[in-house]
Amino acid sequence: MSRILNVLCVQLRKQPSACRGFVQLPLRSICASSRTPAEQSDASSVLGKRWKDTADTVIIGGGCVGVSLAYHLAKGGMKDVVLLEKSELTAGSTWHAAGLTTYYHPGINLKKVHLDSIKLYESLEAETGQAVGLHQPGSVRIASTPARVDEIKYQMTRTHWHVTEQYLIGPEKVQELFPLLNMDKVLAGLYTPGDGHIDPYSLTMALAAGARMYGAQIYNPAPVSALNPRSDGSWDVQTSHGTIRANRIVNAAGFWAREVGQMIGFEHPTIPVHHQYVVTATVPEVKALKKELAVIRDLEGSYYLRQERDGLLFGPYEKTEKMVLQDSWVRDGVPPGFGKELFESDLDRIMEHIEMAMEMIPVLKKADIINVVSGPITYTPDLLPMVGPHCGVRNYWTAIGFGYGVIHAGGMGKFLSDWIRNGEPPYDLIECDPNRYSKWTDIPFMCAKARESYGFNNVVGYPKEERFAGRPTSRTSGVYELLKDKCSMGFHAGWEQPHWFYKPGDDIGYKPSFQRTNWFEPVGRECRLVMEKVGVIDLTPFGKFVLKGKDSIKLLDHLFANTMPKVGQTNISHMLTPAGKVFAEVTITQLAPGEFLLVTGSGSELHDLRWIETEAAEGGYEVDISNVTEETGVLGIAGPSSRKVLQKLTDEDMSDAAFKFLQCKSIQLAGIPVRAIRISYTGELGWELYIDQKNMAAVYKAMMEAGKDEGIDNFGTYAMASLRLEKGFRGWGAEMNCDTNPLEAGLDYFIKLNKPADFIGKAALQEIKAKGLKRKLSYFSVDTDNIDPEGNETIWHNGKVVGNTTSGAYSYNSQQSLAFGYLPVGLCSVGQKVEVELLNKKYPAMIIQEPLVLTEPTRTRLQKKGKTKA
Repeated sequence: MSRILNVLCVQLRKQPSACRGFVQLPLRSICASSRTPAEQSDASSVLGKRWKDTADTVIIGGGCVGVSLAYHLAKGGMKDVVLLEKSELTAGSTWHAAGLTTYYHPGINLKKVHLDSIKLYESLEAETGQAVGLHQPGSVRIASTPARVDEIKYQMTRTHWHVTEQYLIGPEKVQELFPLLNMDKVLAGLYTPGDGHIDPYSLTMALAAGARMYGAQIYNPAPVSALNPRSDGSWDVQTSHGTIRANRIVNAAGFWAREVGQMIGFEHPTIPVHHQYVVTATVPEVKALKKELAVIRDLEGSYYLRQERDGLLFGPYEKTEKMVLQDSWVRDGVPPGFGKELFESDLDRIMEHIEMAMEMIPVLKKADIINVVSGPITYTPDLLPMVGPHCGVRNYWTAIGFGYGVIHAGGMGKFLSDWIRNGEPPYDLIECDPNRYSKWTDIPFMCAKARESYGFNNVVGYPKEERFAGRPTSRTSGVYELLKDKCSMGFHAGWEQPHWFYKPGDDIGYKPSFQRTNWFEPVGRECRLVMEKVGVIDLTPFGKFVLKGKDSIKLLDHLFANTMPKVGQTNISHMLTPAGKVFAEVTITQLAPGEFLLVTGSGSELHDLRWIETEAAEGGYEVDISNVTEETGVLGIAGPSSRKVLQKLTDEDMSDAAFKFLQCKSIQLAGIPVRAIRISYTGELGWELYIDQKNMAAVYKAMMEAGKDEGIDNFGTYAMASLRLEKGFRGWGAEMNCDTNPLEAGLDYFIKLNKPADFIGKAALQEIKAKGLKRKLSYFSVDTDNIDPEGNETIWHNGKVVGNTTSGAYSYNSQQSLAFGYLPVGLCSVGQKVEVELLNKKYPAMIIQEPLVLTEPTRTRLQKKGKTKA
């Protein structure tokens, strides 16, 4: 056995169990004081400062994230900020963190968070006088397989239009940055200058010093015992020192976040994971180096390694079957008094990674271990934090679930501070919205996904990635059982939804790739089905709300930039932020006078509902809002024969004259009540059918039987995406989001600046229009080979970066790749030639007139117009 393994065995035998002696107690309010009122000390003598009875914002939790938010709020001019820490600052996950800092993130806007963090950390010591221990030797993500090289190219494609530096480097440069590597398996590296590590304790103390310097109050020890909402939207925050009246509260309590949430009835899906890292004594080869080693991440070995003084710090991510969840804390609560303790380390769990690390960095074989750390870090099911205001209660915000709190702290503190102070997020970060989870996120699902996410930390990140642990959830549509063995399912906000369907001879199953893969030909078959015959798609994951009441029209006119549809009519409407950005796209139908059905995308369900409920409450509108997403199934039927199929099942006249485009009717299909809206996201003749879930299978079977002679079949979301792009349909979250305004997105038709209502964002849009646009959405054809754009790729012109794509797909009808993308207005003319970067190669592209394929309503209208002229 090598020296490092011998030493590890000794260390682990000596390591005490930090959890020994902690008795698991029934769940209770977080750290509620056990003292009687008579025993409680005067707050001033305990805290050393005067107690505040009121605050604009109360932050619960004194880790690096909570303290960063206090710092940013106070620095931004909000002086009435209070942070409550139950014991001492950094208690929890912060104090034992490895402290890695990196500009890299595969997510587009999370790169901004990392950028803001590092730029803050670079200047924080000069600002506060508190050293932070920042090291910036750069980092290298090592690629030792061809798939890893493609992954690096894929990420480079998405980086060139960002401000952060990132480079694809060869083995020679990798060895220059980390000369102690065994280069036998190194094919390439992803190099990020400016990356490194920081001392988490010093960082938190510097942020705290800055928060106090700008006027924030930090109280500790100040455990919170209860949170009581008031009718005006404010909160009473109870502590052992007294009660604070707060305009808003922010849960930043780390692995105590669930218990804080439980005080007001929430079960936040966060769970502590045991993460281990080891620190070596001085390594002579490290000490002899003239400059600090770059941080490396060996992706196949699933570990990070950095220099720690003259030694090394090595941290692995164990495989799913070996990693450990602290699930007892989910069931029973965090043991009282736990704060700066550790778990018992486990050599067996990390042995495989140690052996791979010793092969990659041979000096580890002779290194002495001086410390083994095994501490709790908080995971959510998808490994992303939950940041922002929470649906279901007013003025309750979360900043929880940070598996990488140190690198996120600075940027997320700024992001949340800007949002709180300005009334809208500074940029789109819906992937971190706390409202992406709901009641379907139960404990078994949370545990299964957290285990999967930890074990998959360094797996290859493919486009259209699917992960299958914990699926299906309780959210299955009425046709799930009929379809589940016929297709490749995708996961959408807890729902299973078909991506594409199998036929005999197909290469079935989930086969990820950076190029076209096994779904490519079947999706073309489904596109032809919809264009030539008739197809059925499960659209149940749509978010669906019913809004009614005396002030319903008044509220919707305030919320949406379009005019409201008449009874029995439907339109597409957009909610905007005060700055004129696109917060949501919603299909609105007026079912009866003052009663509306609002339909949004699956990933936007509670994101949009929170915004609507907040505006209704704060504006005093008399409305009733019901979320009917789970009880209402949705089937889409589309194609030239769709009318014929439906007509066989109903006495309702389905003709074009009797059932017009964007019209809604309550009908009977095969004797079952259905609300039918003539609309189709494929752009072809079609209807959406809203059905009680329990009747969904019966309606589906009836349509499939009635459509046999018309060649009816299923199609999935991949085909729908290709068809919508051919028609020039914009998608929320791609062509439009909180980073774009509707004018540059080409949504002018839906924006009624002349309507009497003063809708949110109207004034901002008028100003934007008066000043003129700097960029516009353009429509491209791309000359590719075995790869297609999908969004967020870099666009080049004359050797310079000029924009980015937003979405892309292959057009089976025109046999070419298509993409939407943003370009400066001077480059937006039809015929303009540019290049789109895919897998680090630039492909010729040209702006074309949109849409490539006319929608069915447009074709029908032009056909009628032609007949009239004739």
